[in-house]
Amino acid sequence: MTDLTAKSCTDLPKGTPSLDDDAVARLKGEISGDWTVDGGSLTRRYKTKNFAQALMLVNAVGYLAEQEGHHPDISLGWGYAEVSFTTHSVEGLSENDFICAAKLDAMGLG
Repeated sequence: MTDLTAKSCTDLPKGTPSLDDDAVARLKGEISGDWTVDGGSLTRRYKTKNFAQALMLVNAVGYLAEQEGHHPDISLGWGYAEVSFTTHSVEGLSENDFICAAKLDAMGLG
């Protein structure tokens, strides 16, 4: 098992293959079970007590995304924030998605 939090996202040029099912399953075992894989995306829904708390969570996600240069899709509403990673250049999942998920887990946001 690797420590995904010790890694940094890397630039993946268009044409780089996405992770195969075995690699996805292996890396999914290294992050919180709250993350789900749906096709080519890695998603987690965070529950919060109110809108302000959800917004603060989104700001923390945004800070991490800027640090890593890997930006998720985010859905925000009263009492929740949903974060979904995919690597557009590979048209699916890459290790970058799991690195960011692991770093969010380590932040203890939810």
